[in-house]
Amino acid sequence: MSYQIKVPAVGESITSGVISAWHKKNNDQVAVGDLLFTLETDKVSTEITAAEAGILKTLVEEGAEVKIGAVVAEIIPGSAPEKVLPQSPQHPREGGDPANVAATPTSAPAPLPVVEPAVPASMVDGRITRKKLTPLRRKIAAQLVSAQQTAAILTTFNECDMSAVMKLRKDVQEKFQAKHGVKLGFMSFFIKAAVEALQAVPGVNVQLEGEELVQNHYYDIGVAVGTEKGLVVPVVRDTEKQSLAELEGQLLGYAKKAREGKIGLADLQGGVFTISNGGVYGSLLSTPILNPPQSAILGMHKIQERPVVIDGKIEIRPMMYLALSYDHRVIDGQQAVTFLIKIKETIENPMRLLIA
Repeated sequence: MSYQIKVPAVGESITSGVISAWHKKNNDQVAVGDLLFTLETDKVSTEITAAEAGILKTLVEEGAEVKIGAVVAEIIPGSAPEKVLPQSPQHPREGGDPANVAATPTSAPAPLPVVEPAVPASMVDGRITRKKLTPLRRKIAAQLVSAQQTAAILTTFNECDMSAVMKLRKDVQEKFQAKHGVKLGFMSFFIKAAVEALQAVPGVNVQLEGEELVQNHYYDIGVAVGTEKGLVVPVVRDTEKQSLAELEGQLLGYAKKAREGKIGLADLQGGVFTISNGGVYGSLLSTPILNPPQSAILGMHKIQERPVVIDGKIEIRPMMYLALSYDHRVIDGQQAVTFLIKIKETIENPMRLLIA
């Protein structure tokens, strides 16, 4: 009796997904625990493994969109038959008794011509390639459009001198890595700076639900991570209680899961504020879009040496532009500017974050 493989439920609001890859092909022998296919939804990618051993019979093609609960394959108990390679016919006087060699026909029917399907010229000459958006990309597109249409987004800018935090990282990096097993990066400093700014300006740690303003009293912060499939924002929990080393450990874990496509739905839920670092791609300045239902997002950018005036003298310093986009319906300009200045002050005086 065959064992049916159904699309599993991967979240309350998820009704369908796309089989982005079959890792085992039709008629392949599979064992318990073998990876069968990857299901990609508008939120997460999930790897589906075999619960039974046998011969796989796939029922849908790679790239097909399937409903939750749909049967996409079967596993038939037993082993796949061994493939027998065809033997070349023997010819007289090339070995063996000619009397025992079957006669070989002198001619064979000509093979039927292969008719290629009609392909548009634009595909033949390579000018375009057309493919459906993945569920994740469709979700990202809908989310961004919704944010633009429903919130009154405004962005305020500032810049911070990265000299102190860069020197601190250089001075303690070797001991920090030896003690904690992770490198000390910039993102953990910005997470802690965001916590201090949210505590100093609680009016930024809010979200609008209908006609109610919800004040958050916790500090779960999302960190935008770019992947081959699109942008995901895993959430680092209880950031106010964690050290820089603990934050770096979580960030490293999320980066690994993102590369492997193993970010889960629970990893993406519940953030109150988001940090996006376009600087890793070389962005000098941008206006980040809100991550609903959050009301603010911090944009980090490329560190660039620029001339600045220090105590009346021009000096070359490593500077970073900061951008805070916020929902002006619930956050006033004074709150946003104060918040961003608090970020700047914390980054320019980072020693106490290392001690905390």
